[in-house]
Amino acid sequence: MRSVLFAPGNQPDVISKLPRTNPVAAVIDLEDSTPASHKAESRQIAFEATEVITKSCPLLIRINGIDTEWFEDDVAEVLSPSLLGVLVPKLASSEDVERAVSALDSAGLTDLSIMAGVETVQGVMNAVEVTKHPRIKWCYFGAEDYVADLGGVRRSDNLEVLVARSQVAQAARITGISALDMVVTDFRDSERFKREAGEARSLGYAGKLCIHPDQVGLANELFRPSDEEIEWANRIVSEYSKALSEGKAAIQVDGEMVDEPVFRRAKALLEQ
Repeated sequence: MRSVLFAPGNQPDVISKLPRTNPVAAVIDLEDSTPASHKAESRQIAFEATEVITKSCPLLIRINGIDTEWFEDDVAEVLSPSLLGVLVPKLASSEDVERAVSALDSAGLTDLSIMAGVETVQGVMNAVEVTKHPRIKWCYFGAEDYVADLGGVRRSDNLEVLVARSQVAQAARITGISALDMVVTDFRDSERFKREAGEARSLGYAGKLCIHPDQVGLANELFRPSDEEIEWANRIVSEYSKALSEGKAAIQVDGEMVDEPVFRRAKALLEQ
């Protein structure tokens, strides 16, 4: 899930173009990017688009939150088994997750996987609790909603979300799912996107939410190990494996001290 590309639910022309840049998955967004007055119209658009898009691209739909007036109709009228999954925003507790799962089960969608939106203060504090349910296969950190809920101020250096961002990635690691990093709202700023993708990968994120097609290629590239990283990892694994056979558990490779944690990091990188 290196790249997940969003399109507003009330813009069929944009939705039809979702597969063009080869995102790992696409999302039709019925929540934040769809005005309240267009919610009903967007359901029909999304339902009709699902059959077409799923033929060429894995598709998810982001429905409205469990506490909104649109949630039940979204579940009943839009979702189908052909989807890769459903994004449920602003999940803040295990009770929230159970409510979402119960609604899906009641609609006959017992096998539909969930991507959990962790984007409130309570959600971040309860991130492990939110992401441990077996129906949750992925999660994402939503910085804009989180800062709004916090009453904070967004910064270009992201220092205000560093702790929360880290907590979500750590929770995903504990529960064994993939975490996706926050959006870059200025889609023209490719340098910021590259910087944030580097930060996110360092924190343990598997990919990034994209709101513009130009961001997809960047995400696909930046969340993949580089040739230099792969070369380094191969060298570390080879040299350390040889050292272990000789009864050594700490060696130096090209001036770098290598022991068990470095060896495990190299193996994990190659597994990617």
